[in-house]
Amino acid sequence: MTLPPPPATAFPAARTAIVTGAASPRGIGRATAARLAAEGWSVAVLDLDEAACRDVATRLTDEHSVTCLGIGVDIRDRAAVDAAVRRAETELPQLVGLVNNAGVSSPVPFLDVTDAEWHRVIDVNLHGTFHVTHAAARLMAEHRLGRIVNVSSTSAERGGGVYGRAAYSASKAALLGLSRTLARELGPLGITANSVAPGSIDTDIMGGRLTDERKAVLLKDLPVGRIGTVDDVAAVIAFLLGEDAGYLTGVTYDVNGGSHIA
Repeated sequence: MTLPPPPATAFPAARTAIVTGAASPRGIGRATAARLAAEGWSVAVLDLDEAACRDVATRLTDEHSVTCLGIGVDIRDRAAVDAAVRRAETELPQLVGLVNNAGVSSPVPFLDVTDAEWHRVIDVNLHGTFHVTHAAARLMAEHRLGRIVNVSSTSAERGGGVYGRAAYSASKAALLGLSRTLARELGPLGITANSVAPGSIDTDIMGGRLTDERKAVLLKDLPVGRIGTVDDVAAVIAFLLGEDAGYLTGVTYDVNGGSHIA
């Protein structure tokens, strides 16, 4: 789709962000949705569990006096994603932000990875991100304004991590490349695209494996002296979606407490 360069576009007071993977109680997506709602954004909460999405959206609406919408969707399903984005467009204010947070981990070493495991991870983390971004970016291009943030991982930068190995690291590294490509291609349409790369964050994706003993081991490599929280990541994402971040695009913010210093 070829469009002319954008005119200067005002950042709307009434604006919407889509956040995928936002229903998990202790996840980055939910913390980000809450942070954005507190800052005046309407939020489309997307996740697999329809009831959980609606519950989160209702809570955000009640607590922050913004209109939020919960939509159950499998981001691997292109038709379902297109329908979800259309609902957000119809029922909420102008779509400005997109947070591609939904993802699955994989602790399987490379030589043990099966085709099924590889495709399971790539289908969600990469193909799902493509589906949502492709649908949302078209709307942003029409308004000549958009902010896209892809949630990658320190694993993508250092070649694996504590919990994510080959398939996970590969999928998250692909998101870094996608963000940079989007920055170049969509920049002339008023859209920025950036990444955050969280390190050791205490979330549900760790599956309860962050024991006190494991925390002690991790802390030895963390200059800041503590494990990260979902709010640490949400704060950076919210900044990248905001009006003040309009001159930032194609960059990766490492939110890792100094565990990986490039």
